[in-house]
Amino acid sequence: MTNKIMLQFDPQQCINPKGKHVRDGLSTVLRTENNLWLSCDESTNIERLSLSDNGSFGGHQSFDLTNYLDLPDAGNSEIDIEGMGMGDNYLWIVGSHSLKRKKPRRHDTIEDQMKRLSKVKNDPNRYLLARIPILIDKASGDYVLHKECEDPEQPGHMLRAAQLHGDSDSSILTEVLKHDEHIAPFMRIPGKDNGFDVEGLTISGKRIFIGLRGPVLRGWAMILEIETEEDEKGMLHLKQLTKNRPYKKHFLNLRGKGIRELRACGDDIYILAGPTMDLDGVIAIYRWPGALLNEEEAMVHNNELEHLAEVPHGRNEQSGKDKAEGLAVFDEEHVLVVFDSPTDARKEGEDVVIADLIKVLK
Repeated sequence: MTNKIMLQFDPQQCINPKGKHVRDGLSTVLRTENNLWLSCDESTNIERLSLSDNGSFGGHQSFDLTNYLDLPDAGNSEIDIEGMGMGDNYLWIVGSHSLKRKKPRRHDTIEDQMKRLSKVKNDPNRYLLARIPILIDKASGDYVLHKECEDPEQPGHMLRAAQLHGDSDSSILTEVLKHDEHIAPFMRIPGKDNGFDVEGLTISGKRIFIGLRGPVLRGWAMILEIETEEDEKGMLHLKQLTKNRPYKKHFLNLRGKGIRELRACGDDIYILAGPTMDLDGVIAIYRWPGALLNEEEAMVHNNELEHLAEVPHGRNEQSGKDKAEGLAVFDEEHVLVVFDSPTDARKEGEDVVIADLIKVLK
């Protein structure tokens, strides 16, 4: 069963530096009580909406991440944010960590179109994995970001924005993955070509789960699990989680689909899954039961996953539209789904877009 939720953006804050409206490129969504946090994948901002009396979300406030983090390329207008999660009074943010291939342009010559298709670009800001202190403002009832603030649960302890660092063109995570027997061959392949591509993030205590849209290996998708440690300078480092690696791998047989979003809920993890390549295809919501009770690496076969619902997507004349990208736990029975490249039917006026509220528990 699907209902609709209206998301209202502020016309003064909703256009990115490239002229794209936030509602046309939503890539992730997270609910924190009365707030929804969203991002457009072509900016360095994240957006906060607040619950209205009529059940819609408005009161749009945009937060520029360059005010909280030291981005590798501060002049770049894109992080390609693909996931957000919350834990221990921190909002966590992850970029796609992927390479991108240029698109051919129909008006160019055939030679120029082929040349563009050979070009692969690396954007340093895409390799972001960071945390920002987030606390509720008692006066307004809204959550607010801080670069630094006192931890309300541990007086005298400071919460500080921080991020994982690598070299100028990658992150420490991608540096270690270049030696992984499953992932290394895909690190130099663009995300939309079934290369390495992050598109999901969820937090459970100290555990950080990162969902991969690609690569998908013989139908099996991957979730990476990491934890971070903070040194005396406030820098984040990967914690050693196995004998040989600072991460764990979990393989899930999603029958060829990659991961678009992850959400922890109780002991389970909800998974939004869809095509890894740039094509129309089935997008579905699954539950991995008891995922957070497991502390070892996992091979999760398809019959161990619960198929909860399929999500509408563009096809035929609407091909390439309504691509489900973000999933939020809305309440005990429902999840909220937001879409990249929404159809005109999903838009209202100049600054409103419709999200889907899907019942996942009977």
